[in-house]
Amino acid sequence: MGTRRVVARAENRQRGRPHALGWQAQTEASPVPLQNRVTPWGEIVADPARGLFTGNRGILHDAATRTLTRRRWTSPAWIICLCDFRDRRRTVMAPGRWTELFFLDEATALAAGHRPCFYCRRPDALAFRAAWAQGRSEATPRAAAMDAVLHRERLDGRGKRLHPLPGPIGALPDGAMVASGPDEAFLVVGGATFRWTLSGYTPARVVPDAALLTPPSTLGALAAGYRPKLHPSFAT
Repeated sequence: MGTRRVVARAENRQRGRPHALGWQAQTEASPVPLQNRVTPWGEIVADPARGLFTGNRGILHDAATRTLTRRRWTSPAWIICLCDFRDRRRTVMAPGRWTELFFLDEATALAAGHRPCFYCRRPDALAFRAAWAQGRSEATPRAAAMDAVLHRERLDGRGKRLHPLPGPIGALPDGAMVASGPDEAFLVVGGATFRWTLSGYTPARVVPDAALLTPPSTLGALAAGYRPKLHPSFAT
């Protein structure tokens, strides 16, 4: 996904200064998909399929080649943003700007370890924070405190941290995601499971040897009532 309308706010800081907040028109089209689609494992891949949300983890790209560097994050603030906000546009992988990442849906982004943005998704971010506090039985946290917890829960070195299931898969809250093996992820909705792909979900009844992809604190927010926006393919 190279050229599309996106927005996100720089809640984090890069090299001691705020990320730029300006948006600009994008007029060129990428001949091949850019490496900016995120999987539930937090990996960033190239694929032409479009998703419902964008977001960022800081500056991860070389603007001259519009390719990723070896870094997969430069800030602990991994956020989920709207793709269309106040009719603003920006150039994807522009010089000195944060790297635009894209997700099939919010469940995918949450599983990867992101959280809602407090600028373009403020009502959702406030609801997520309230559910987070309820799920963890703590006072309402600052965004930076949530980011610090998520950074520990989503990463195992440079790879994805998997967690034991807290109970039966069917008892997981809507929007949770689990992994079966190294390359299969499943969404849980209403006790049923749906196999994840970059373009959508397909029904799947059996999930052998599953582990939890969604960070435990995010799972607690889901259990406390936060409802992520899901790709419509899970219902078809």
